[in-house]
Amino acid sequence: MAKPNPLPGITTQIVETPRLTQHVYFSGPADGTPVLFLHGNFSAALYWEETMLALPEGFRGIAPDLRGYGWTEDRLIDATRGMRDWSEDVLALLDVLGLERTHVVGWSMGGGIIYQLLADAPARFLSATLICPVSPYGFGGTRDVQGTPCYDDFAGSGGGTVNPTFVQLIKEGDRSAADPNSPRNVINAFYYKPPFQSAREEDFLTAALMEKVGDDRYPGDFVPSPNWPNVAPGVLGPVNAWSPKYVLKDVPAFIAAEPKVPLLWVRGDSDSIVADVSLFDFGGLGKLGFVPGWPGDEVYPPQPMIGQTRAVLEQYGPFEEHVIANTAHSPHIEKPAEFAALFHEFLQKKG
Repeated sequence: MAKPNPLPGITTQIVETPRLTQHVYFSGPADGTPVLFLHGNFSAALYWEETMLALPEGFRGIAPDLRGYGWTEDRLIDATRGMRDWSEDVLALLDVLGLERTHVVGWSMGGGIIYQLLADAPARFLSATLICPVSPYGFGGTRDVQGTPCYDDFAGSGGGTVNPTFVQLIKEGDRSAADPNSPRNVINAFYYKPPFQSAREEDFLTAALMEKVGDDRYPGDFVPSPNWPNVAPGVLGPVNAWSPKYVLKDVPAFIAAEPKVPLLWVRGDSDSIVADVSLFDFGGLGKLGFVPGWPGDEVYPPQPMIGQTRAVLEQYGPFEEHVIANTAHSPHIEKPAEFAALFHEFLQKKG
């Protein structure tokens, strides 16, 4: 699939690291204060171009296609390591680029990578901005703000929870709007609050369709479970990597990490992906009647993703939380001026 040309002011580079060969977008002066951008699932670094170009004078934007996405070398994701394959890839990139410290921004899955970076290497980051981040306790399978699993096998999280029609259409490179589960329709219905559509819809779709698909890639493998909804996490692929089975144990290290890094949390008021009743979580889908056999709130309530994130950040240390009205999962794309006002002020305060 042909790579879209970068916008004027953006350059791309293939960067060899000891872990994998990474495709990276750059903006701003080479000697500028670095700002590292980490994209989410079913997207790529290309989604950051406008945000990078809008950075204040004196800042340098850096956005890699993460392992399993975009035009970066295809390597397996060992889900049993939680977010570490990605976080270690990122640290390897910073080493090769000679960057001792940087600001970091993470969207959705990228926010989950930030938790691991701040747990393992907090001294390397000047600040962290979380945009609609995945809960620190992962996605699916937990019942309360403490991240308590619904079942011991973490059923309802991992590679078996993704709509198989969506996966197949990604594999086929589908660009149509014929099926409600088509990649184009999922982006327009859930990344944004309708009727918003990006002017770069075609480029964004091209980049998202570069996600590596397969039983050992996206979404990942799974095992049968006797517990509703009868699937539990496997060991490979991105959706398993953010299962609570593999990330829950890392939350205490994030909370305890020193030195503390200033945190900005920005989210959309109409996000239905990362939400206290998510349309992508079996607890939420069951409660709303979309998945049969739901065992009820006492056994499998909707995962309180926003409540979990707030509870963990309150334990971590000072943070700012901002909600952008009339946006969904992509406030930086849907309302770029409003996002930039918050983000740039935070960046400039933190150096």
